[in-house]
Amino acid sequence: MQCPNDQTEMIRQELEGVQIEECPKCKGIWFDKDGLKQAKDTAEPDLDWMDFDIWKHEDQFKLDLRGLHCPNDGHTLVTFRYGETQVEIDFCTQCQGIWLDRGEFEKIIAALDAEADSKSAAEYISTSLSEAKELVTGEEKFSSEWRDLGNVFRLFQYRVMVEHKGLSKALYFLQRTGMGLAGYNVDI
Repeated sequence: MQCPNDQTEMIRQELEGVQIEECPKCKGIWFDKDGLKQAKDTAEPDLDWMDFDIWKHEDQFKLDLRGLHCPNDGHTLVTFRYGETQVEIDFCTQCQGIWLDRGEFEKIIAALDAEADSKSAAEYISTSLSEAKELVTGEEKFSSEWRDLGNVFRLFQYRVMVEHKGLSKALYFLQRTGMGLAGYNVDI
């Protein structure tokens, strides 16, 4: 398989447990269909509930044809920017593979981290409801959806603690002193 950038023969590698093709010259990487999502979920398990959806921000697309061709089937790759990041994803509309230039995988993970950090407690509640619905109707396995919901709840707790520092201090005090909410000693 040849690199879309410089036609160098790519080397089969593993990234976060996912088989990829990497160009030894430009360090770009090729993901087969769903490979990027799998690598993202392994790289940042707390964010596996945040589906990496390249079509998520269609209103922000800046489509381009850089003249790159799919290393799988030779079709012209469509280039667009992921969300508000500077990451340009090259996507094959035929096989649904994705080409990322050097360092772009790390930028995607950082963008998802920033998005999770910027969510308010109210947004986490909304997301929790969506994840709970997916437990019943989702395409993924029950265990996967359950883990996603647990991650959302945990991140919601962190967000509440950040947004309501007084509550955080009170809960910490209660935990340290063994006092219950009504002022009674509680075994911990």
